[in-house]
Amino acid sequence: MDIEKALTTRRQKAGAVPLRAGGHTRANIMLVSQAATYFFANVFSALFGLLNVVVFTRLFDPRDYGIYVLGMAFAIVLNTGLTSWLRLPILRENARGDGGDVRGTVLVGLVLSCVVAPLAYPIALLSGLTKDAAAAATAVAVMMSSFEVGLEILRAQMRVITFAGATVVRAVAVSVLGISVGLFANHGVLLLCSTASAFGVSMLLFLSPVWRGTSISLDRDRLVAFLIGGIPLTISSVLLALSGITDRFIVAHIVGVAQAGRYVASSDFANQALMMPAMSVATAFVPLAVHTHAQKGADAASRELADGVEILFAIMLPACLGFALVSHHVGDLALGREFRGLAAQIMPIVSIALLFQILTMQYLHVSFLISNRNSFYLWNTGSVIVFNVAVSYLLIEQLGVVGGAWGRLATSVFGFLGALLLTRWAFPVPLPLARLARIVVAGLAMVVVVGALDSILAVPPQVALAILVPTGVITYATMCWMQNVLGVRDRALPAMRSLW
Repeated sequence: MDIEKALTTRRQKAGAVPLRAGGHTRANIMLVSQAATYFFANVFSALFGLLNVVVFTRLFDPRDYGIYVLGMAFAIVLNTGLTSWLRLPILRENARGDGGDVRGTVLVGLVLSCVVAPLAYPIALLSGLTKDAAAAATAVAVMMSSFEVGLEILRAQMRVITFAGATVVRAVAVSVLGISVGLFANHGVLLLCSTASAFGVSMLLFLSPVWRGTSISLDRDRLVAFLIGGIPLTISSVLLALSGITDRFIVAHIVGVAQAGRYVASSDFANQALMMPAMSVATAFVPLAVHTHAQKGADAASRELADGVEILFAIMLPACLGFALVSHHVGDLALGREFRGLAAQIMPIVSIALLFQILTMQYLHVSFLISNRNSFYLWNTGSVIVFNVAVSYLLIEQLGVVGGAWGRLATSVFGFLGALLLTRWAFPVPLPLARLARIVVAGLAMVVVVGALDSILAVPPQVALAILVPTGVITYATMCWMQNVLGVRDRALPAMRSLW
């Protein structure tokens, strides 16, 4: 089949902009179009995630909220173990657009994964969850797996509108059912049950768009090949998930579930605010880079990745720095009264940690995907979790709850440096340092201006944010314009002249 025709047909089905003359222009148009759609869906989801933290910290006491977040942490790890081995063939084979369809085999694998999920129940008990919380967390993992495999299929097929719809429905369902539980029976285990129900309802609503036309494939050899090929990624993904939640279990073990609830409220609020925009950009340029590498080679893929990381860094550096600067106002405004005390100490540290985590997971790990070096995920994340457990336990013992945040920052930097080193033996992803340096200069200018202004303000949190956030945006945008970050001046001036 003609490659250009195949790619055009797929993008038309996905609602993307048709390709026009000029390969690099076509790629940029598709990158921007997909990023905009994913950005809308993920920002919508992030807003509801933020709403959940704001409302749940008011409806639930720290202990019940702690039960919920610990149960969700276990569910996320279990979901990762159940589905990671299926996500790799979905992204690689469906995203190439060569006419292959792996859904029949993936569906069989998904059913098998869900069947074995209850075997993790004893592990949940060993992690410190109560019997009820362990059962509810296992149910969340099963429903989450069924829903998120469908999302992976939609993303690989570049059906961005349907992907966005599913993301929105899931976000609304989790919030509505969770708030209902909080109003009538505010118990952490019931909140876990409501989340499982929300994922289940969302999965059922999108059964047809995801699986329509699928022919069940009982190809044992293919399924075994998926399983064996996905083992390194599954192990490393589980370890990576563990590295992201180990601190909260250590906090719960050392200082109690209620303190873990307070700690996670602050760190999750920062995570929800900052991770979704990063995932939106990466969700667009990662499949495009896989396409480009398969069809046009390493040099073309490197150019796409260089553009992608510049966009990612230009969005996330000011977001993380800005959130760190104003986080004390955010915590006072957004969190429930019993959760506010730690926010001013934890949120700034977690915001900086997230910058390194985003660059590692959303960019550097693409090197391992493109080069098929699945074992590198294991090396990177295995070293990360060992480092994380040791450092977090030590710092939490010495500094209390805040030590968990410092441990997370140290772990994120360690993981970034380790992944960067490993890319030299995988696909050497580009780091356009000159372009990234201009972004750093713009970000630091924003920090100086916003920090100086904040030091002289003596107003309520909402007023402070109304002043500081626009000031930061204007400062950063001005510096980007002056330095022509992302070529914004080169693109804008001709358009402005044409209007005049």
